[in-house]
Amino acid sequence: MHDHSSTSGRFRRASTLIRSLVTYHPGLFAISMAGAAVFAVCTVGSSWLLRWIIDEVIIRRFDANTFSFSQTLTAVGLLIGLSLIRAGGVVVRRSFAGRAQWRTAQSLTDEVVDVIVKQPPQWHRQQSTGDLLTRAGVDVEASVAVMAPLPYASSVILMMAIAALGLISTDTALGLAATAVFPALIGLNVLYQRRVDKWFDIAQGELGLLSAAVHESFEGVTVVKAFGAENRETERLAIIASRVQNARIEAIRLRSLFEAALDFVPNVTNICLVVGGAYRVRSGDLSVGELASFIYMFTLLVFPLRLIGYALSEMPRSQAGFDRIQSLRRSPIVDDPRSLFTHGSSSLVLDSVSIGYDDTNILFRNVSISFSAQSFTAIVGYTGSGKSTFVESLAGITPIFSGSVSTRDQLTSFVFQEPFLFGTSVRDNVCLGSNFSDEEVEWALRIAEADFVQALPQGFDTIIGERGVGLSGGQRQRIALARAVIRRPSILILDDTTSALDPNTEVKVLRNIKSGLPGSTVIAVASRPSLIGMADQIMFFDQGSIHGPTSHVELLIQNVSYRSLMQAYEEPQEFEDESL
Repeated sequence: MHDHSSTSGRFRRASTLIRSLVTYHPGLFAISMAGAAVFAVCTVGSSWLLRWIIDEVIIRRFDANTFSFSQTLTAVGLLIGLSLIRAGGVVVRRSFAGRAQWRTAQSLTDEVVDVIVKQPPQWHRQQSTGDLLTRAGVDVEASVAVMAPLPYASSVILMMAIAALGLISTDTALGLAATAVFPALIGLNVLYQRRVDKWFDIAQGELGLLSAAVHESFEGVTVVKAFGAENRETERLAIIASRVQNARIEAIRLRSLFEAALDFVPNVTNICLVVGGAYRVRSGDLSVGELASFIYMFTLLVFPLRLIGYALSEMPRSQAGFDRIQSLRRSPIVDDPRSLFTHGSSSLVLDSVSIGYDDTNILFRNVSISFSAQSFTAIVGYTGSGKSTFVESLAGITPIFSGSVSTRDQLTSFVFQEPFLFGTSVRDNVCLGSNFSDEEVEWALRIAEADFVQALPQGFDTIIGERGVGLSGGQRQRIALARAVIRRPSILILDDTTSALDPNTEVKVLRNIKSGLPGSTVIAVASRPSLIGMADQIMFFDQGSIHGPTSHVELLIQNVSYRSLMQAYEEPQEFEDESL
């Protein structure tokens, strides 16, 4: 929980935020601050120049009834020169503040992406994709929002200090009355932040939940439409969106009251200064030029004071986004299951390995198995027996909690049961960023029996749509298989990869793999007799125990459960209609 209970707590949070953001690109930020300082000095200087022009040029012209061309030219030159310097300060401040802001956003995004990339697969399974995208996008943008007005706000503070001295030195009574507004505005800002902090925190958190829910709904759009659940999904998203809306509306309501007060207080003060100043001029305590300079200086501060308010009004939103980023950055890096992998063995060897979802939910304990090089092993078992979990552990996707895995090298290819394809071309999906030649792509597609690619409009340069939406399940599986075999892995793991293929095509694919990758160790989850029959050895998973690897015939003879499963594969099932 954040410390919203005290002004000091909010000040510490704001100071930490600003210090953290500035340290990314301090040079750019320093230049923008220098430009802001030039602007502040020139702004106050313009009011002093206005006093000199009124008293020494304009009033003297009427009093003496003479016109000094050189003095007028000097006044014009000073005004133009001061205006150009002030404009230069504005250009420097804005351009370098913008560069500092968006380069900081880039650096923050890079850090978020680095944290996400470093986490192993099991960590990603516990996260919401939409929420992670929000942290790398919306939260980063919110975090740096305070940086744009920050140099201007700092110049206003400098301007206020110089102006306060100038106002008081010009007329003590009016100066004290004018500078008394500054603490009142600071009090308004503190009150605003105290009230609005929690609403920005709530809105930012709910925005992450909304992004996650929308991402999930879009991912499952075919399921939603197939079951006619559009209204249910619309209602679910509307509820989350309403929470975002309510938090934002409350924050905007407070902000509108705050900005109205920022307008009201300086304007009322300005009216009082005009009335009081008129009396001071009539009594001879002030000259017309001094009063004009006084009013002009205070008027110049009105809009900059709003900029301080703008910076402070952005602070809660930036703080909420930055806190969410920091919580992700502080997430401990989960141990990568592959840290237990060693290299040097001529085959794949598991030594006293324990596999599971977490350390309290272990599926297999003290498993010791050796997969010989150039072998083809079929993983067989009833639904839910842990076949997919086991093969995922061999690829370093599911955690291994003890023991060790020794392999020949790191080149392992894994083909999932549900293949994931990107919305680009067939070539991009097969090469996946690597620079393979056309001949190699054609070879991999041929191994996977993906001859249908030749019939596509642009061959393997055809765009297949997001997740391969334009292809059938079997076509997607074969492209995913081509992606795995093109790298000629030493270990190829197939998680029921050919389940969407017809038996004849499946047999062709498996024969192609055996002939095209003769030096590879192939481990495949099998649910068809055709694949089981081509395997060199079988591993049977049954109620938390692993039998084998051994031959198909040995398992048929020795294991009743395996024999029953094979019979179920081969014999048609008869169902009785109990209603008859």
